Order: sequence, then C-alpha cells, then structure tokens
Amino acid sequence: MPTLLLFGATGDLSQRMLLPSLFGLEADGLLPPDMRIVGTALSSLDDEAFRVLTSDALERTIEGARLDAATIQRFLSRLEYVNVDARDASGFARLAGKIGPDRGALSIFLSTAPSLFRPTIEGLAGAGLTADGARIALEKPLGNDLVSSTQINDAVAEFFSEEQTFRLDHYLGKETVQNLLALRFANTLLEPMWNAQGIEHVQISVAETVGLEGRVGFYDGAGALRDMVQNHMLQLLAFVAMEPPSSYNAQAIRDEKVKVLRALRRITAEDVESHTVAGQYRSGAIAGAVVPSYCDELGSGSPTETFVAIKAHIDNWRWKNVPFYLRTGKRLPIRQSKIVVQFRGVPHSIFETRGTALKPNRLIIRLQPEESISLLMMAKQPGLDRDGIQLREVPLDLSLTAAFSGERRRIAYERLLLDLIEGNPTLFVRRDEVEAQWEWIDRIRAGWKAAASDPKPYAAGTWGPSAAIALTERDGVTWHD
Repeated sequence: MPTLLLFGATGDLSQRMLLPSLFGLEADGLLPPDMRIVGTALSSLDDEAFRVLTSDALERTIEGARLDAATIQRFLSRLEYVNVDARDASGFARLAGKIGPDRGALSIFLSTAPSLFRPTIEGLAGAGLTADGARIALEKPLGNDLVSSTQINDAVAEFFSEEQTFRLDHYLGKETVQNLLALRFANTLLEPMWNAQGIEHVQISVAETVGLEGRVGFYDGAGALRDMVQNHMLQLLAFVAMEPPSSYNAQAIRDEKVKVLRALRRITAEDVESHTVAGQYRSGAIAGAVVPSYCDELGSGSPTETFVAIKAHIDNWRWKNVPFYLRTGKRLPIRQSKIVVQFRGVPHSIFETRGTALKPNRLIIRLQPEESISLLMMAKQPGLDRDGIQLREVPLDLSLTAAFSGERRRIAYERLLLDLIEGNPTLFVRRDEVEAQWEWIDRIRAGWKAAASDPKPYAAGTWGPSAAIALTERDGVTWHD
C-alpha cells in the first residue's frame, strides 16, 4: 500500500500548506485509495492527537464550503503518527514498525531544518526505509552556499538516485509559472519576438509586506539573496529565458533551465557596486500601521540584507545585452510577485507629429496575490480626432481567475505533493540547477564581503533604498511598481 511520510508534520508549513493541500487532493479523489499518511515530528502525539491537530489546521485554512464532514473523516482516517528524533535510531525503528513490511510505493517529504537532512536520511536508511524505489522530497533551503548544498546533496545521493530525489521550489507549483510555458510554447505570437531583437529588458519582482514573522533563526543567517533570489527568482528567470525544450518532460525542461543558469554572467567584486544593491528596512508604516526596524524585530544589530536588487545578464545568443532586473525585499508597500517583459518600441512612429508619445508593449505576468497575464498595447482613444489622433495604453487581460472561474484555485503544494506521490519530477529542481544557482549567488556574496559595505537603509513601506531606483534609471528604466 502506498505511504507518504511527512517529516515536520506538526510544524507551521505542514499546518498551513501541506496538510490542507493533501486534504484538497483527498476532496478531489486524487489520492490513491489505500494511501497512508504517516506524520513524524518531535512532539509526543498519538494517532488521534495528530488527527485533532490536523482537523484544527483544516478549520483554520480551508473555506467552510469545502469542509465536508464525510471528506474530513475519510482524510483523517488516513493519518497516523510516530514521534521521531532524527538523532535517535530508535524512533526510526518505531517508524518502520508502524509502516510495516507491506510498504508499497514510499514517498518521503522532509520539512525540517537542513541540519537534520543527513541524520534523517541515515536514520531512514538504517531502518530500511530508503530501499525499493522510495522517493524523497526536500524543502528549501538546500544549504547556505555551494559547499553546504553539495554536502546535503552528497548525503542524499548515498541512498537516493537523482531520479528518486525531488528538490522542491513551491513557486514552480504556481499555475502562472506553468502558464508561462504555455504562453511561450503554445502560441506563435510571442516566440518570434522573445529575444534580444524584440525585448528591451525583463523585470522580476517578489515583494513582501511582512518582516521576520517568526523566522528569526533562519532569516538572519540567510538574508534576501539566499532566501529568495537563489531559488525562487532564479527559477523564474530560467523559465522566462530558456530555449524551447524538445518536449514537455522533466529532462528536456530541466536541461534548458540549467543552460540559462550556467549562462548567467558572473558578477565579480568589481561589479557588485554597479550591478547589485543590498538594503535593510528601518521603522516605517505599512497599511497605516507603524512597524519596527529589522534590528528592533531581531533584538540586536545585524548586517543581514532584507532587500536586494540585481542587474543580471545572460550571455547567450538569445539574450545578448538584455538586462534582467531582479528585486525582492521585506516590508515593501504591497505583497506581489510578478514578471514584466518590456518589448522594444516601434522603429518609427507615425503619430509623433500629433503629440502622442508611444509606450513600448509590456507583458505583465502576476503570480501573487492574484494570478493573471496582461499585455499592454497602444490603442486609439475614441473621439473625432479634430486635434489629432490620441492613443492610450490599454491592457489585453487574461485573468486566470475569470477565464477559468469554474476551476478551484489550488495551493502550489497540491500539485507538487501529487507529483511526488506519482513520481513526476518535471516541476522539481535537479542537482545541477541548484549548484549553478549557488555558484552565481556565492560570487555576489563574495563581492559584498570584499566591498565591506553595509546594507543601505530604507523605510518600511517604501520600495527599498534609493540606490535600487538608480540601478535601473542609469539605463533609462523605471521599476514597474
């Protein structure tokens, strides 16, 4: 019988995302009928206490109309629990005994601190739970630099092949990210222009309004560059910039992504001042509420960056001299994730003598909070035009919420958990991708260290340090806020 092992099952991610996602799959009849879900954590719970915890989590996270009593009961009946300390082999022996000899297809999801990856994997191996094609999913972060990431991957590779290893980036489970592939490779309209001849620049922004939010221990040791750019943003960049894969399968897609990541121009110590900006928020106001500075939240001084902006280049034929501007930060004015592709302007305007300024076409792909795709184009404004034709920028909108109103918006983890259970690695990250990402990030961090400069301050509720504005304005570009 198939079994899903959920490590860290009582944690925040599990209660907010993983258990509700599994319930969503249950409600749609997508889980194997006989699949067991065995949660593990340090907490001393029994099966019934874990079911109560899960029921409470579902009440908090699932809208009431979907909380059908029969579905809840069916889902809770799948759940079992074993408390396991990753550094105590006896816990893994109890876990193996709980699962029993008839394990079927075993899927393992590690939602734990990276420091526990190796002892957890060794404990699983010692209990015989890594054999017979078991699959393992690893939640980020996978290390804090190339060296530590390599150590984690080496530990995994001792017991799991690359085909059995599912490195998770939840952004890849978002509908809009996958729609980017459909937009590019299922339509002939954009592909002829999707290159340096047609595109002037690309912006990728991930803005958060929150501060530390209980992640003090992790975030202060990571910072915005490692927490967001190394994984989410570089994966988005790879999807935007990749060449057409030969087919929609895991190897073809990941082969093209890693080519992009390896083609990223290295930002050296001499380049960091002109190509990167690091910032840290001070006190300010968001949505009318006063919020403290990063150091006040932390309770001490810190050199950790909470904002980063980067001007990146991809040194290949398609993207020669096209800048990719990346920006992410905490305590920014609004929560949003989006990709803006700005096309080049028309080579000659017939409307200039009429006093109408043309704006280049822009493709705006919003990932959150609402998922949508808009193409901004110039159109004639209605009227008799006695003083000349007036043009205005108007959007052609593809609102995924409206266009597919009959479809439920899924949590990204639903797709990724189902892919893990079914063994589909397409939307997971391969080892060579992770290592290419870390190699690029490590060079930026080395440049910052050599420059010995502190993050630039910015007030909470603003769009980061003024240097981030200058980063783009030197090229005549304005951030799309």
